[in-house]
Amino acid sequence: MKRLLLSIASAGLALAVASANAADKKTLAVVVKGLDNPFFTVLGNGCKKWNADHKDSPYECLYTGPALSSDEAGEVQLVADLIAKGVSGIAISPSNAPAMASMLKEKKPAMPVMTIDADLQPADRALRKTYLGTKNYDMGVKMAQHLTKLNSKGGTVCLQLGNVAANNINERAAGFRDTISGKQGAERLKGQNGWTEIDGCPLYTNDDIATANQQMADVTGAHQDLAAFILVGGWAQFGPEAYAANCKQIKSRLDSKQLIVIAGDTLPPQMAALKAGCSHAQIGQRPFEMGNRAPDVLIDLIAGKKVEDPLYTGLDECTPANVDSCLAK
Repeated sequence: MKRLLLSIASAGLALAVASANAADKKTLAVVVKGLDNPFFTVLGNGCKKWNADHKDSPYECLYTGPALSSDEAGEVQLVADLIAKGVSGIAISPSNAPAMASMLKEKKPAMPVMTIDADLQPADRALRKTYLGTKNYDMGVKMAQHLTKLNSKGGTVCLQLGNVAANNINERAAGFRDTISGKQGAERLKGQNGWTEIDGCPLYTNDDIATANQQMADVTGAHQDLAAFILVGGWAQFGPEAYAANCKQIKSRLDSKQLIVIAGDTLPPQMAALKAGCSHAQIGQRPFEMGNRAPDVLIDLIAGKKVEDPLYTGLDECTPANVDSCLAK
């Protein structure tokens, strides 16, 4: 009930803001998986910067989403409400890609719809005009490449994922498994090139920071011979105190590279963790760029201009060797 009320409140706030702006500004909505995720806070800052740089524009960027990242239904309902309200354009990071696609098929929005950060499933991509964000398969490839550099012999590995139906996270996992195994379409690692996924993995955090840290503590504690823990998204590191406590328990294994930790994203607390020796590589996205570019892409779509599909924002590869210079400026 608490989650439902939070989601309703979030949706109501978004629509209230949109209504207040309707008289003088047209709304370009950027809808993320959850407002509790610091990755999306950075993306939202890109949207806010666009507003600051385009004060004379007839459009305004509205950053919104459900209160909780685990509220997949709340995100779908929020987008449905924005469609009904008649905003000028919508950029969506779908938490549950099939559920979002089902709603879009039903509502048939008149305004341009694009995806940002996370895409719809391949079979549903005709429902949106373009995708702006990370080439997620390549993100998984780079995680595997860094792991191979650090450990060429193999061993046991656990992947930590987000929501079961999040297309972007599943694409990263596919890129990782394909690259590590040396074969396309590997659904699970069962000894390919020496790598085996342990029982109970992959883990699903539902994008919850506390859950992510507890899972990491449980798995690394129970499996003293675990060779690699892969945070396909940065959830555990978004809780710096809990993550630091996890790091303390496994620090000797990290230092000796008996256990390799590679994580997605490069937010400030994550870079601090890398500098502290609590991870071996961070594969970073560019959320600020996503949020800052989305309004311009939507305006081009509204104007009927040809827009490339997809629009990739690039990746950053950070290690202890380049930690002070690895991020895109």
